[in-house]
Amino acid sequence: MSIIKRMPWVSLSLALLTYCCLGWVVSKSSVSPSTWLAIVAIVVLMIGALLTPWLWFNRYSNSLLQSSTRNFCVSILAAFSLFLMITWFRLFLDILLIVSATILVRIDLQTLGFRSLDIFGVLCFTAMSGLAMGIVVSQFI
Repeated sequence: MSIIKRMPWVSLSLALLTYCCLGWVVSKSSVSPSTWLAIVAIVVLMIGALLTPWLWFNRYSNSLLQSSTRNFCVSILAAFSLFLMITWFRLFLDILLIVSATILVRIDLQTLGFRSLDIFGVLCFTAMSGLAMGIVVSQFI
């Protein structure tokens, strides 16, 4: 079967649309080019973090919570994160939508038997295409 027929087009379209909206919103706020580079880097890092095996994550989270002092610090950080989430609820929902769409594409591609490097490439291409489309649409509307 052709790779074109195997692609999960619905989830890819949803992810492309969410990244397009992100590009549009950021483009309308007229940020500097260095901010655009930071956004691109954050998107690539987020995609890479979502492809990290959970076993690796569990190993480091277990070592993080071994002492009571570390456990206290993590609890304070979690409480502060919850405060920020409630304070900037709109931004949190936008980020949650982007992460959810990315995870959906990852799960679909993983179910179809794609390798992690291929999934990373498809997700990066979709994200960068969506950001670029959002910028282009913002400039013409």
